[in-house]
Amino acid sequence: MRVLDQNVYHLRSGTQSEWTHFNDKIPHGKQLEIPFTASTNDRESTLFIRQDDVKLDWAIELNGRKLGKLFLMETPLVYGLPVPAGTLRDGENRLVITPPTANDDILVGEVKLDLRPLDEAVNQAALEVQVTDGESGAGLPCRITITDQEGALKPLYASPGQHLAVRPGVVYTSDGNARLGLLPGKYTFYATRGSEYGLATKTVSLAAGQNQKIQLKISREVPTPGLVSSDTHVHTFTHSRHGDATIEERVITLAGEGIELPIATDHEYLADASAAAAKMGVANYFTPVIGCETTTAKGHFNSFPIVTGSRVPDFRVNDWPSLMQSIRSTPGVQVVILNHPRNVHSNFQPFAATNFNGVTGENLRGPEYTCDAIEVANSSALQSDWMLNFRDWFALLNFGYRVTAVGSSDCHDVSRYIVGQGRSYVMCDDSNPAKINIDEACRRFREGHVLVSLGLLTQMVVDDKYGVGDLALNLGAEMRVTVSVFGPSWIRADRVELYANGVLVAGEFEFLKSSGERPKSGKYDPLKMKVTWTIPRPNHDVHLIALASGPGITAPYWPIARPYQPSSPVWEPRVVGCTNPIWIDADGDGKFTSARGYAQRLVLIHGSDSKNVLPALNDFDEAVAAQAASLCQSAGHDVRQAEVVKLLDDSSAAAQRGFKSFTSTLRSGER
Repeated sequence: MRVLDQNVYHLRSGTQSEWTHFNDKIPHGKQLEIPFTASTNDRESTLFIRQDDVKLDWAIELNGRKLGKLFLMETPLVYGLPVPAGTLRDGENRLVITPPTANDDILVGEVKLDLRPLDEAVNQAALEVQVTDGESGAGLPCRITITDQEGALKPLYASPGQHLAVRPGVVYTSDGNARLGLLPGKYTFYATRGSEYGLATKTVSLAAGQNQKIQLKISREVPTPGLVSSDTHVHTFTHSRHGDATIEERVITLAGEGIELPIATDHEYLADASAAAAKMGVANYFTPVIGCETTTAKGHFNSFPIVTGSRVPDFRVNDWPSLMQSIRSTPGVQVVILNHPRNVHSNFQPFAATNFNGVTGENLRGPEYTCDAIEVANSSALQSDWMLNFRDWFALLNFGYRVTAVGSSDCHDVSRYIVGQGRSYVMCDDSNPAKINIDEACRRFREGHVLVSLGLLTQMVVDDKYGVGDLALNLGAEMRVTVSVFGPSWIRADRVELYANGVLVAGEFEFLKSSGERPKSGKYDPLKMKVTWTIPRPNHDVHLIALASGPGITAPYWPIARPYQPSSPVWEPRVVGCTNPIWIDADGDGKFTSARGYAQRLVLIHGSDSKNVLPALNDFDEAVAAQAASLCQSAGHDVRQAEVVKLLDDSSAAAQRGFKSFTSTLRSGER
């Protein structure tokens, strides 16, 4: 193997740094040219290119011939690329890496040339890997991650006839076994199976021609009885035609990440993963559900379950009421989810400031939201402000929508994004993952008996009686709110917060157990923290939500992806665990009234002039005040007029915050 260039180059396709860690770096340029001498190759040869932070398509050309592109992944890796016979020429040769049009900062180099074909160049040392369950000793579907001494994922050769999904440095196996070929070197192996299982590691040195066998054991660390792990947003290249995961590879990755209820949501296609799961030997690990992502010019929506053979919803419909009618009339549909509402597709963002009021939850486009759920933790489409989707959801709840928060992965790939990294835990029978009651799961989705997870699992109970999704009745003068946060040994949490109507009312910070190795003796305790707050019963109904978070994973075995459409060059990854609401019947009328509902009552009693409404807000929180301000404004009484501003000075702090938060959403001159 010959080194063509040992340098590392910083390339920038745009005019500004993509992330803050590139701020003090001067890029080499927009493209890279590496001249070298060689002889004509009469058979396939191989280029090995070290790369990092590749988000967009960087094309690779050799002597004017397109070889492909850098591997789409922001994790450091070494990419092996075949060079067809006859591409090299005698004498001077020229390798060129050309940029995309959009902004992307990457690191590329060193570059090596091996005159052997890719499989032969990689398959120099043989390794048999076996991953077993630490309790039963049986082989276990899992993810195996392999890095070199620099922490980069390495090219792999997979022996034929195996049920694997293989990408640079990543292997998903259907039964815990993998026969691999690697370049000589020193490697670290990681075995994982999603956020319910532990982490096993082993370092191995391999010499050319050597055969080795390694064994790794991982155990379930986070028990989830009565909780079904679901990914409501799953794609394949086979049917969506982008990404790289075939349907056979997808079912292996689902089993390897411990997803029990995957929803197939290929674009305008009804995919049934049952046959692929049986073929790959993983049918016992999950219950596949047929769904669809309806990809309109005015937003994307997942719906499920759908009866096999049905016509897919009409993606050409942009009017939301008509679209919802089309989706819900599709045979079998029980759940409709609004996907990644802060993403821009077809020059449209559902929750842009022109379309959505992020304080009150109003759809400024007109029709009300009639979906059952909303993505708040889409691990392939995270926001620069990771709390943004949660605050949007709080606003919807305050407006009166009973919309369930879900976690999902939106994964199209084998390794670039991790399927099931964002997931939902549905409170229903999980005793047989292959025979989950889909109707029961859908009902629990609609009722809000769901926990959102991006690494952490958060539970909450009020007065030791009412759980997530319940209406808490007959409460005393004080409420006991108990929150428990769970996670595997390799994930850490550092804060847990309690929100009432989207307002932070209690929190603990920098207190949870650090991650660490699984104890050599004794059983790992997955409880990161259990905290109980005793708080006064509010004057009015509120929805309670508990949210825990911690430092994001950057290690190659489970990295939290950077935002797909960043709004800032600053990025701080977080792991998250969030509950859906417990609905607090504080006024004792046996039902739940939203912040909007209370505001409507006040306006009905006192009129829509905020000068008359403000004194009545003293016993309400800022969420009710914001809704009242919205109602007054829409009735033609400008809440920014000087008289109202003066009255606010004598109002409660909550009323002041509510009015100010609402007025911050108004554009200059808007009434």
